[in-house]
Amino acid sequence: MQSDANGQNGRGKREIRIKDDYLARVLMGEERLLFDGAMGTMLQRAGLVVGEQPEMLCIENPGAITEIHRAYVDAGSQAVTTNTFGANSEKLGDEETVRAVFAAAVRCARDAGARYVAADMGPTGELMEPLGDMTYEEAYELYAEQARAAVEAGADLIIVETMTSLDELKAAVCAARDHSDLPVFATMTFAANGHTFMGATPSDEVELLQGLGVEALGINCSLGPVELEPLVRELLATASVPVVMQANAGLPKVVDGETVYEIAPDEYAAAVAPLVEAGVGIVGGCCGTDPSFIEALAARI
Repeated sequence: MQSDANGQNGRGKREIRIKDDYLARVLMGEERLLFDGAMGTMLQRAGLVVGEQPEMLCIENPGAITEIHRAYVDAGSQAVTTNTFGANSEKLGDEETVRAVFAAAVRCARDAGARYVAADMGPTGELMEPLGDMTYEEAYELYAEQARAAVEAGADLIIVETMTSLDELKAAVCAARDHSDLPVFATMTFAANGHTFMGATPSDEVELLQGLGVEALGINCSLGPVELEPLVRELLATASVPVVMQANAGLPKVVDGETVYEIAPDEYAAAVAPLVEAGVGIVGGCCGTDPSFIEALAARI
């Protein structure tokens, strides 16, 4: 189905393609949407060697990626996130094209039976000017290539996640809006002090993203649901679009050389439930969460 989305901040009117009526109601704030949990956690459990390019597994071992997606679908995930977090041409280098990785990644998600496939776009890994060498234009082009690949591969929406820089967030969202007709979700990651690594606040995020006309905005990664609660409530107080929350499984600890997370699936779901009641419309998990966390969320909400 088609729907008009009115962009602000000089970006004009944009017509978006919404897969079905349920997703349309989610974007109107009338329904909830359950995402998946961590991909990295599951890949590590499957024996991914540190230093490998995880996105390449979509091509080299698609069955393993599909099984991870399927585990989340079986647990109750309505939307799954493609294994493309770092699949930009800067990181992929000569290994494979962005177009090929996104095509394989979306196919893995579709083969798992996902109702909605969210094409994942993460940070470039480079600092932008003036703190680093990457220009806004360079970042924009990297994300534009990903957005075009997501559309061509048949994704249902784009999720820009784990951002710390407002400039990079703007480049990614503008590229996704300019080069796709898909709904665009965007999330930032915050520290316990209420700021991103680059100093942005939840209020800064809302002001920027609503001005750019995203379909949903929110927070992912870095902290557990308890620590994120005041930041999420700050978003809920000011956002006029659906709010996304994908927390970590508590705070990480290193035990015998391995990173472990402190809370269990039922604790996670119990901490997230009040925020859903308060208005969070799109939920899932980030680092340390697995299908058991999604199953607990599905039972709770």
